[in-house]
Amino acid sequence: MVELRDVSLFYPLPHKEKAAALGQVSARFEQGSFSAIIGPSGCGKTTLIKIIAGLITPGEGTVSVAGSPLSGIRKKTAVIFQDYGLLPWKTVMANAELPLLISGKQSVSQRRQKVEALLEEFGLAGYSKRYPRELSGGMKQRLAIVRALAAEPELLLMDEPFSSLDALTREDAQDFLLSVQQEHRLTVIMVTHSIEEAVYLADSVYVMNGINPGTITEQMQISRTGDRARFRTDERFQKYSGALRQAMKASGANNETTPQAGISAGSAGVS
Repeated sequence: MVELRDVSLFYPLPHKEKAAALGQVSARFEQGSFSAIIGPSGCGKTTLIKIIAGLITPGEGTVSVAGSPLSGIRKKTAVIFQDYGLLPWKTVMANAELPLLISGKQSVSQRRQKVEALLEEFGLAGYSKRYPRELSGGMKQRLAIVRALAAEPELLLMDEPFSSLDALTREDAQDFLLSVQQEHRLTVIMVTHSIEEAVYLADSVYVMNGINPGTITEQMQISRTGDRARFRTDERFQKYSGALRQAMKASGANNETTPQAGISAGSAGVS
């Protein structure tokens, strides 16, 4: 679905040589999969998401989505950033229908019908006339997903979407996101600092380097069997977590930037 080949990006510095934000990143994210990108702060994770979204053009390399070269913002790609990007002066309904309003392809009644159905599905039907400041953190997160899904995307990009939530709300949000991905058949690529979150959610975890920022040092596969809800207490979850923690440390992350844990079979030695 998404393929990166030798993608690099450089930032100019005053009176110095250019600094590399990304350096020859190559990766493939399969259609319908859930992928997580982890790594210490400043290693280029958010920059990579912005490139895949078409918001930034790489200095070198190529990006293709659904088999076509990426050349700017793509209609079937939606992005949810850490602060959700909700407009505080617009109601829940107005925020949710914003992508449809921008596209201009549907009438007011068509927009409302689609958005009302999504708000109902996501438990926000009774809040359509309220404003983001009147919502809890979990409700804001759901509204951000409603707005993303209103445009019927194939690819959903997320940058630390659960970072502001408390632990239990975050776990509920993770399960909710999995149900959304499966029901809407989305390809999801998510940046997270939480190793446990990556292990719980992702089919593949990509580790970005903290010593030489902007490179991917590991790709690890997560294999699960049985009930996902029990996976958090499974021995394999702990093994994945330990293996991924070691991969993070090897990539230059320290304990302060890796407060949680997780990872995969094969290359990580988990069986």
